[in-house]
Amino acid sequence: MKIIVGGAGSVGRSIVGYLSRGNNDIVVVDTNTDRLNEIAREFDIQPVTGSISYPEIQEKIGADKADILIAATDNDEANMVACEVAYSLFNVPKRIARIDSEHFLSPVWNTLFNEKSLPVDLVISPDADIAEAILRIIDVPGSQEVFPLADDRLYLVSFKCRDSCQLFNFTISEIYENFKDINFLILQILRDGQNFYPKPEESVRCGDEIYLLAGKEDLFDLLHVFGVDQKINERIVIFGGNTIAYDIAKTFDENDNILSCKIITNDAAAAQNLAERLDKADVIQGEMMSDIILKDAGIDTADITIAVTMQDKDNLLASLLAKHNHICSTVSLVNSRAYDNLIDNIGDNIIVDRSTITISKILQDIRKANLRNAYSLGRGFGEIWELKISEDSPLAGKKISELPLPERCRIAALLRGDCIIFAPAAEIIAEKDIFIVFVAPAGIKKMEQIFSY
Repeated sequence: MKIIVGGAGSVGRSIVGYLSRGNNDIVVVDTNTDRLNEIAREFDIQPVTGSISYPEIQEKIGADKADILIAATDNDEANMVACEVAYSLFNVPKRIARIDSEHFLSPVWNTLFNEKSLPVDLVISPDADIAEAILRIIDVPGSQEVFPLADDRLYLVSFKCRDSCQLFNFTISEIYENFKDINFLILQILRDGQNFYPKPEESVRCGDEIYLLAGKEDLFDLLHVFGVDQKINERIVIFGGNTIAYDIAKTFDENDNILSCKIITNDAAAAQNLAERLDKADVIQGEMMSDIILKDAGIDTADITIAVTMQDKDNLLASLLAKHNHICSTVSLVNSRAYDNLIDNIGDNIIVDRSTITISKILQDIRKANLRNAYSLGRGFGEIWELKISEDSPLAGKKISELPLPERCRIAALLRGDCIIFAPAAEIIAEKDIFIVFVAPAGIKKMEQIFSY
């Protein structure tokens, strides 16, 4: 697949980092030569200097042979023009644009993006998506990742098994037997950097990261069983004065259960902007690592800290300082794997990976399958697909266990009307069934073939 990515900044880099794992021909266009050279040293891409919105640039890189154009520069207008040029002049089949400005994203203008006006197939807003992902984690205390599925009827949640877990050394079959009144599935276990689907005789160990699939109404009971600390987060400290910080704090402004929200940024202009736009949050302008600033922010009484600056090192150091101040929950936004050693030394710090969140929003459009929803898990060890069996699907009438699924891929759940069936291998596929499917990276192409109807 030939993919053109406009923009070699943090968003473009996160997209390229994921897509480069597959057999894709990737061209990256940016006006900044230094950023292009940096991304070309890290990934197998073709770097091109110029503006993605210019017709001559798109002609030069062979846009007429491209399958997808992803305009991900930090200029909304340039991204929209790039999609217009790709559609009108080069007939690029799929066009994705990064749009950050709320002036374009208002529901009032929801008819703006279509082939008759602006031919954008999918709008992505990475900063807003990151804020949403962090808010989901805060809403489910003790979680590492939270993925809503099937119109919020199902949730896939990851969490670490800590000392308080009641199920150490229980086998998977024993766990299911002891809690047979609750419908759920342990989809994956991440242990020592390796993920696997647990066999019935496998035991849960301290330090395991578990990916649990459950109905929304059963989720918190199951987390309690696994000893997940569900302490309510009432006092929050945010590091960073960008759009992500604003979106999170704005949500807290409207939440009466939040007792305090403090934002620390060393950018005076950003601090003033946030202070003018937020009603309840306190904005503190100063050096994030300063003991005085941290004390003013109430770091010693905070329930959770959220570090969302554009610098990975600053985010990780902020979380490290919070851990030293005995803050149990810390969240760090990361853009690359350059600081893996530091990540490993901050204990149970929750990592929010920009690349997995950004790519999740475009998986539906880059996968050759009829997906309703999709997420990239962890740091890309697999994907979760939600798909619906169409009325004319050749799969209807077949037994699920008869499908030639690739190794390590599986249908985790089946939704049929109001019924949720976990591990539904014995079921006969019917029209309008909704599948929740785990897809390992090596099985993506085969799974696309099975479900590309």
